[in-house]
Amino acid sequence: MTEGAGIPIGLAIDGANRNDFKLARETIQSIPILRPQPTPQEPQGMCLDKGYDYHEVRELLHEFHFTAHIRCRGEEAREIKKAAGFRARRWVVERTHSWMNRFRGILIRWAKKAENFLGQLHLVCGLITWRAAGIFGS
Repeated sequence: MTEGAGIPIGLAIDGANRNDFKLARETIQSIPILRPQPTPQEPQGMCLDKGYDYHEVRELLHEFHFTAHIRCRGEEAREIKKAAGFRARRWVVERTHSWMNRFRGILIRWAKKAENFLGQLHLVCGLITWRAAGIFGS
């Protein structure tokens, strides 16, 4: 999970053959910082792709007081055909995944234990956040 600028704020791991929507609760609960309380004037949105277009996910987002922005199946393909230069909102997450793949231990999972791989992911997320802060010139 990333915030609007692509800074990682939460993650959950499981096998490659598991549907993403089944990890939605675990991912939201992994956010280590306290969220500001959403208000009607300042709601907090959650942009998800069609892989999360399930009733359970919508209920979960309502439970955590997120405004759901979930593309229905086929909706994004129609938008791309209509508007030249249309870019999906989830490109931010995909860009962050690309940044993570620059680290060899993440791109090719060498760690056999899930705890070690999770530790590597946390280190990578910390490095991405540190670099994005730009206060140290990197």
